[in-house]
Amino acid sequence: MSDLKRLCLHDLHLGLGGKMVPFAGYEMPVQYPAGVMKEHLQTRDAAGLFDVSHMGQVILRPKRDMAALCAGFEALMPVDVLGLAQGRQRYGLFTNETGGILDDLMFANRGDHLFVVVNAACKDADVAHMRAHLADVAEVEFIQDRALLAFQGPGAEAALAGLLPDVAAMRFMDVAVMDWDGAEVWLSRSGYTGEDGFELSVPEGRALEFAEGLLARPGVMPIGLGARDSLRLEAGLCLYGHDIDEGTSPVEAGLNWAIQKVRRSGGDRAGGFPGAERILRELAEGPERLRVGLRPEGRAPMREGTALFAVDGTPLGAVTSGGFGPSVEAPVAMGYVPASYANTGTALMGEVRGKRLPLTVVPMPFHPTRYKR
Repeated sequence: MSDLKRLCLHDLHLGLGGKMVPFAGYEMPVQYPAGVMKEHLQTRDAAGLFDVSHMGQVILRPKRDMAALCAGFEALMPVDVLGLAQGRQRYGLFTNETGGILDDLMFANRGDHLFVVVNAACKDADVAHMRAHLADVAEVEFIQDRALLAFQGPGAEAALAGLLPDVAAMRFMDVAVMDWDGAEVWLSRSGYTGEDGFELSVPEGRALEFAEGLLARPGVMPIGLGARDSLRLEAGLCLYGHDIDEGTSPVEAGLNWAIQKVRRSGGDRAGGFPGAERILRELAEGPERLRVGLRPEGRAPMREGTALFAVDGTPLGAVTSGGFGPSVEAPVAMGYVPASYANTGTALMGEVRGKRLPLTVVPMPFHPTRYKR
């Protein structure tokens, strides 16, 4: 793994017994000695600390004013940017001219600038994309001297309040900047597990002290990539490059909720984003295929790439994410099927090691979400 980048907390992960694996060009901890199952349940029951410093952190500063910046950023995706209030965050999607997804991301209005967090594997392309399309309205600052931590679970608020007492007042998707012993912490009440929690950007020079401070709190454990993946799968959340990509539209992916009315047909700022023709058509008429939740019968997981068939043998598509759901104590999966096979309760077959085994289309999320509203 000599050609891989290392997180600034690399030595901490080794000291905690983390098993390091390649992921998105970095050495990342996939699990710790407790194991994926216990780490998953720990996050559902108490609090788990994830190092997500491999993701891209970007600040967009206006060259003229915030209105011009927000309008320019809004033109890159089918999402309401101009209507996002100061101190709030929103899920976004960069789309291409054919209506596919270049990346999914989070962006926050911090008053005099936007703060954007993008996926690790896409961050260089995303920064280039923003610099190319926002050159007239924004300075694009790629932040590379801050760690990013996700702190998730029902016990996260109480544990974090020991370091940052004001976090208790935050709601889901609020953002804030807080002082911690002279260090500026950027935080949002969000995450990608389906649980309440926070994402915390901390100066690299203080990240070890901050992480150790959280790990010292009662009911907190370090969590690796393995549990992060099973948690987001149970929450029915997409993983870029697997469940969504440049060939997938937001509507096919079931991300209609991310497209506000103001950007849809009949809205005050309808269209005007890459791929609008296809995306608006699919919103009105429905897409040809849809991402669905799947529950295999029995205990054997159906993992990514498992071919999906109708009961009569008609090929339909494939599983895009799948595994065992520790909280639901059963295998769960999601994948794409033609819209006519996407209704809840539809019986399908998945091919595992040459055998076709039954599974059923079910609603998502597989496990209830517990965000603080």
